[in-house]
Parts: sequence; C-alpha cells; structure tokens
Amino acid sequence: MSINKQVLVTGGAGFIGSHLIDRLIADGTDVLCVDNFYTGTKPNIYHLANNVHFELIRHDVTFPLYVEVDAIFNLACPASPVHYQHDPIQTTKTSVHGAINLLGLAKRLKCPILQASTSEVYGDPKVNPQREDYWGNVNPIGPRSCYDEGKRCAETLFFDYHRQTGLDVKVARIFNTYGPRMHPNDGRVVSNFIVQALKGEPITLFGDGMQTRSFCYVSDLVDALVRFMAAGPGCHGPMNLGNPVEITIRELAERIVEMTGSQSEIVYRPLPQDDPMQRRPDISLAKRELDWAPSVALEEGLGKTISYFDGLLSGPDAGSAQAAR
Repeated sequence: MSINKQVLVTGGAGFIGSHLIDRLIADGTDVLCVDNFYTGTKPNIYHLANNVHFELIRHDVTFPLYVEVDAIFNLACPASPVHYQHDPIQTTKTSVHGAINLLGLAKRLKCPILQASTSEVYGDPKVNPQREDYWGNVNPIGPRSCYDEGKRCAETLFFDYHRQTGLDVKVARIFNTYGPRMHPNDGRVVSNFIVQALKGEPITLFGDGMQTRSFCYVSDLVDALVRFMAAGPGCHGPMNLGNPVEITIRELAERIVEMTGSQSEIVYRPLPQDDPMQRRPDISLAKRELDWAPSVALEEGLGKTISYFDGLLSGPDAGSAQAAR
C-alpha cells in the first residue's frame, strides 16, 4: 500500500521507525528519515544508505523543520524508561515542542500527520482492558511524568489543531511492542529478559511478577500505522494499537528462559514508582476502522527477537552494542 509520494518519518532510526520505513519503501514510497540519534542508531538504517527511495536528515524536532512532504509520521521521542528518564526535561520538550513544530509543518503543507502516542497516557489504569474513552490514572509529578504527560499534552495539541484548523490528524496509542532492532540496554522487559537470558545473568523481575502486559510484534504494529495513515481524513483516533493477549511478567520471563535454554535464575526487585500493574488494549476501534488485528503469535515473535539479540551479542560489534546507551 503506497501512502503518498514523499513521507516524513521522525524518529526513523529508532526501533519502530526503522521498521516503518522498511515497510513504506517496500510499498513504493519515498521516505525522508529525521532523527537526532539520541536513542535511534545508525545500524538500524545502514541497509537503506544506498536506497534511492531513502533520505536521512540529522535533526532534533524541538527545532523547526523546513521540508516538503505529503504525509508525516511523528515517532520522535525516547520510549523506554531508562532513556526518557535520563533527561526528563528534554523528553517533555521532544513531545510538546516537537508536536508544535511538526503540526505547524503539516498545517503549512496541508498534509496528514500521525502521532505515535502511547498506552502510558492511561497511567496505572483502574480499568482493564483500556478503551480509548478511558481518561487514565496518571501521576503528573512522578518520575515517569515527563513521558506520560508529554504524550498527553501532544494529544491535546493534535486535537486542538484539528478542531481549530481542520488539520487531518491521527493519534495512535501504541502498546508494548517488541522485535528485532530493540536497543539491548533500553530497560524494556522483553529486551531485558532476552539479553539477561542469553548472557546467563539473573532475570530481573520487579514486584512479584504478577503485573500483566500485552506484547505486539513490530510488523503487526507497523501494518496498523500504515493502515491508519491510509484510512482517510475522517479517521482521527485516538486509537489503541497493540496485542490484546495478556500475559504476566513472570510468565514472560519463564517462557524466554525456556526458549533460550538459559540457566538464568529469576530474581525479584522492588517495583518502580508508578509502574502500571495492568496494560492491555481494547482494539475494537482498530478492528472496525482499519480491519486490523495482530497476527504474529508471541512465541513466533519472541523466536525472531531472540535470534536477533543472539546475533547482536555474539557478532563483531557485540562490545559496542552492549556499551551503547
């Protein structure tokens, strides 16, 4: 499915962004990738360096961007607690100033713009599964607030631009996504467990491990983003995108230990502040509006992700990959 002639993807050297670019180029779209490489990495896009449909600009979205494109995917923001808590003020700036700059660009170009929002806008939810009409339970002054509230403010800006200017906006609330090209030290549960298991280190669980998550393989998520952008000017969201199959963190750890054949033991640590106990999307809206639902089973996706990290940790760049923040 070709969306438009020229598409801008901010955060394009990141985990999800690089997979999205692969899909867009495969669909016949020219892609302009923008990234400041704060968490994105060049190896994620090395394979595109000589592709005539790919162009790269090193740029921080907290500053205005002057380009000519037909559609915008805004994926620019650190997305793991380790990274977004490292410089929380910059994280909020990226979400808010970045949204303002890119919405201004979309307004000038009169083009559709998709915001990669997050399930974190629901905070530590009191309802399960979470539907788009749930307003959430978010701590506005906690250590995760830079990301949670930054993304909530970005959603506000997107819908205010839509109401005030008629801009075609699309807000995707992305739930836990995993797959190849995740950063080995990003602190996310899937990458953490796989790296620890492959290295024979203790598997670190926070709390009692009974908190739940639902995990969507990256190709499924990318398919949803492409469908959302192509859905037309009447489809704005916010829309949950994720896998509704729920699993406890302890079950996930046990499954990864089994699949890797690791001898790692499971150890428990105190639960971080504001860490949600449940996270599971209601994707009824996505099914209805996009005719979309995840198709990659957890075991299949974990197998591909384990193979990626196994190669990364045993390859010639293993030392630099593990040392990279």
